[in-house]
Amino acid sequence: MFSTDPTYPLYPIFAFLGFILSLVPLPWHLQAWNAGTCAYMIWASVACLIGFVNALVWKDNVNNVAPVWCDISSKLLLGVGIGIPASSLCISRRLYKITAIQTVSVSRQDKIRAIVGDVCIAVGVPVLVMILHIVVQGHRFDIMENIGCYPTIYNTLPAYFLVFMWPVALGCVSFVYSAMTLRAFWKRRLQFTQFISSNTSMNISRYLRLILLACIEMLCTIPLGIYSMYIANQDVELSPYISWANVHFDFGRIGLFPALVWRSDPSFQISAELTRWLYPFCALLFFALFGFAGEAQKNYSIAFWAVAKRFGFNPPASKGIASSGKQRCVPYEYPHLVSHADLPLQLESDSKRRLSTL
Repeated sequence: MFSTDPTYPLYPIFAFLGFILSLVPLPWHLQAWNAGTCAYMIWASVACLIGFVNALVWKDNVNNVAPVWCDISSKLLLGVGIGIPASSLCISRRLYKITAIQTVSVSRQDKIRAIVGDVCIAVGVPVLVMILHIVVQGHRFDIMENIGCYPTIYNTLPAYFLVFMWPVALGCVSFVYSAMTLRAFWKRRLQFTQFISSNTSMNISRYLRLILLACIEMLCTIPLGIYSMYIANQDVELSPYISWANVHFDFGRIGLFPALVWRSDPSFQISAELTRWLYPFCALLFFALFGFAGEAQKNYSIAFWAVAKRFGFNPPASKGIASSGKQRCVPYEYPHLVSHADLPLQLESDSKRRLSTL
């Protein structure tokens, strides 16, 4: 039978890879208490999993076979669109604090407060938007052939303040933090170079990943947010918000759109395809930046030999082992980007031991 999806099976393959690979760096980021990066990975993974399931279940059909799944997944997809920019904001803010060396976390309470702040942004804001979405949710959900469950938003002025504006607003704040990060890095580049040369646990590649992430935030988040908002509502008339009853009239309705129908609208087709492909791209981009780092390779090696030992294989003996022959595996922590001249002597050892970066 002829498929109406020209990207099948390419999209479900990439979505499944994004679902798996975005979670690979999660364990050591959890150990490092990096709430922003953990939230980014979880949001991207959730979006990829939903996209993968939808692409398989609704391939070449618009049957309402799983209404509860659609209620949940369509709402989560709306949250993901806010959660990824919100998580990126947490990452950019953390990068700035590290690069500018504004704060030194010396206690568990300080770390807990930082985590609570990141969770409120990366999880609290998306949940709030998902709750506010009901105000401008015209009907239950839509089902689009080959794409699956899709959230609905009544195109009225309050919708831009309650839903549409959040990715752009979060992207603007993230842009400011990223710009200040680059500025702080440029001003302190000589100190960073001296610190790298004097610390064997620090290397240039880690700096490049941090700066590259900040640059990507500056270049992509705001333009994509504005373009997505524009293209999704290009040919849709802006309706007045008359009343709650008017917006939610026949709320239980489920829109069913065959591929020939929604693909006949070029603007909507671009919006739908851009939205669903953006999440696997975010997941794979994150893995490309952090999935091949030195700390990732160490964890891959630990996991590999943990499995290999069950089959009777042992890791090769390392050179330079102490004569006692005993080795102690110490959890890896990301070093803090500081210069010896910037911290009081009594805090130098604490900062190197306790602070972690991305």
